Order: sequence, then C-alpha cells, then structure tokens
Amino acid sequence: MLQKFDSLFDLFEAFPDEQSCIDHLKAIRWRDGAFCPHCGGTKVYEFSDRKTFKCGDCRQRFSIKVGTIFQDTKLPLRKWFMAIWLITSHKKGIASTQLADDLKITQKTAWFVLHRLRHAARTKSFNAPLNGTVESDETFVGGKEKNKHAHKRVEGAKGGKGKSVVFGMLERDGDLRAGVIGDLKAKMIQRVIRQHVTLGATVMTDEHPSYVGLDEGYHHRAVNHSAGEFVRHYTIHTNGIESVWALLRR
Repeated sequence: MLQKFDSLFDLFEAFPDEQSCIDHLKAIRWRDGAFCPHCGGTKVYEFSDRKTFKCGDCRQRFSIKVGTIFQDTKLPLRKWFMAIWLITSHKKGIASTQLADDLKITQKTAWFVLHRLRHAARTKSFNAPLNGTVESDETFVGGKEKNKHAHKRVEGAKGGKGKSVVFGMLERDGDLRAGVIGDLKAKMIQRVIRQHVTLGATVMTDEHPSYVGLDEGYHHRAVNHSAGEFVRHYTIHTNGIESVWALLRR
C-alpha cells in the first residue's frame, strides 16, 4: 500500500499529519472513482471536515477506513502506516510489546494491529506480483526423526522425507513469498513461480531440475551448488533466499 521509504523519518515527511494519510488512502481506494462501501453507489458527498462522507443512494455516513483493515479502530492512520513500515522493515519480525513502545500504544492494541496486518498480508490486494530480480529456493522443515513420537516417525527417512516442503521467492530489495507446497516436481514449482512472479522478470535458482523450462517467460539464471558454485559474476546467486531459511530455522 505504501511506497518504499529508507527510514521512518522519510515516512514522517511524506505523511506529516492525519489528513495526508486520509488523502493517500482515498487516492488508492478511489483511483477509479469514489464509491460507497455499504451499497457500492457512486454518488458520494464529502463533508467539510474532509474526513467523512455520505452516500447519496443509501444515505449512510462513513469514513474512508470503512471496508478496510483500518475499520472500527480509533488508532490514527498515521500510526497504522508507521506500524506497516516497522513490521516490513524488521527481517526477524517485531513483538507486540516492542511495537507498543514504538507507537506509544498499549500492548493489547499492538497485538490487534499485528494480527490485522498479518491477515492483510495473505490477501491478493496486499501482494503485488514480484518483479525485477527474484531468487527462488526450497527447504525442508520438520524435526529430526529421533526426536518425534514413535507413531510419527518415518522409518528410514533421509533428506526431506517426512518433512514439509517450503518454497520461497524473494524479490531483491523487495517482498518475500513463502509457503508449504505438496512436492518439488517441476509442474508444482513452476506453477507457483508463475502465480507470484511477473513475466519477464529475472529468476535466480540453483541447479534443481524442476526449474528447467523457466526460460519460457523469464530470464532464468542458475548456480550449480553441487559443483561448489555459489556466486557467478557477482550477481547470479540465491544468497538472499538462503538467508531467509537461516532466519526461519533460528
């Protein structure tokens, strides 16, 4: 929703007051024209306070926050925007207690904000397709067989057997997408990539055979880890997404 800022200070300069946040949200929601969040009517009147509106069809009065994750909260939009920046700028995440201190709100409110933003992050409207240079990789998540209950152990399990397959895509200087997938077959992996990565983007992978065929629609570059190659020409690597797995395991 927000443009990228290098620092919280830049965010404050872009949004110096609550009205600037309201205007920004209006520009996003109503880029194709104003509408009522209750009935969908397009006959919308703005009150002199520039914060509330009224529908000429259903006569309902509303704010620009109605129908969004910001609805039914007294927290100013400026603090919501700050929370979004803080959460997306901390690679290891942020605790509700720390967010409460940073925003000068209660821990209960911070917990509520975190849950709403995490829910929003799962929606398509919150997640624009990845673009530019995107690193893709997979990892296996699950405990050691010897540490599991006897009825859950997979006899003779090696490598990823008995573990969940987690596939991730990281846009350099951008967003991360990761989730559990059913298997590592080419059909599965390439379908996920095509769902989340814009056609024409550069996709960096390792030598796994399931990536063969990505040249159709993407600039595919791969490094051969099994041969001891981890970086080629300084830019061809998957170090970013592998760092994500390191953080996940920790």
